[in-house]
Amino acid sequence: MATSDLHIGHQDNRRIVEDIRPEHPDDWLIVAGDVADRVEDIDWTLRLLKDHFTEVIWVPGNHELWTPGNDPVELRGVRRYEHLVQVCRGLGVHTPEDPYPVWRGAGGPVTVAPLFLLYDYTFRPEGTLTRETALAKAYEAGVVCTDEYLLHPDPYPTLDAWGRARVEETERRLEALPADTSTVLINHWPMTRDPTRILRYPEFALWCGTESTADWHVRFNAAAVVYGHLHIPRTTFQNGVRFEEVSLGYPREWKPRGLPRGVLRTILPG
Repeated sequence: MATSDLHIGHQDNRRIVEDIRPEHPDDWLIVAGDVADRVEDIDWTLRLLKDHFTEVIWVPGNHELWTPGNDPVELRGVRRYEHLVQVCRGLGVHTPEDPYPVWRGAGGPVTVAPLFLLYDYTFRPEGTLTRETALAKAYEAGVVCTDEYLLHPDPYPTLDAWGRARVEETERRLEALPADTSTVLINHWPMTRDPTRILRYPEFALWCGTESTADWHVRFNAAAVVYGHLHIPRTTFQNGVRFEEVSLGYPREWKPRGLPRGVLRTILPG
């Protein structure tokens, strides 16, 4: 099962998370980022979910990596991410820094690969040749992700430099898997540009992924790709591979439409 973008700082979302339960005692749960902004709330949520599910797999979203003024944990950048990894390990939750677990239930065996890939500003408007020009257009349009103020790349000089480093490191790990390995690829941000083409504000795509991973679902034999971030829950297919956007989103987004597919999405069996 999978979910993302729980944003438990909103009380309506917190109540939903308190009621999440597995359908079967052996169910695993993927949490594809944006649990909360504060470390205390991230810990509370993952601890609760780990009490109910046999295994929990977490990847960071941009909100977990923010350094908000109301969080006593003032760590920034890589140090904040590493701190969250240690929190997860203390709870028995899988992270992108751990060996990839293998699902051997229905639809398996499949290697479940939690990834942390960030973005590099390559999802640019058509005809926009440089990062700087694309960002200038976004600022002019008034569509600027809060990451620009709260997500710090320390010790990297820029967020796209950190993103490129994450792609290189992750690619090496995936290439080391046996060639016939079937995978579920999990990343908070979309791994191809296609899901961003329906955004109401196309400038926001700058903060939504990297062109570097556009063919990974084919290269690494994905049975499914799980992502969030866009707050547009849906199932799509690319090159015959199922892509699941599994976000809950903010109450102002999900309340008007309700939750017709529930909070959890079945990943395997498909």
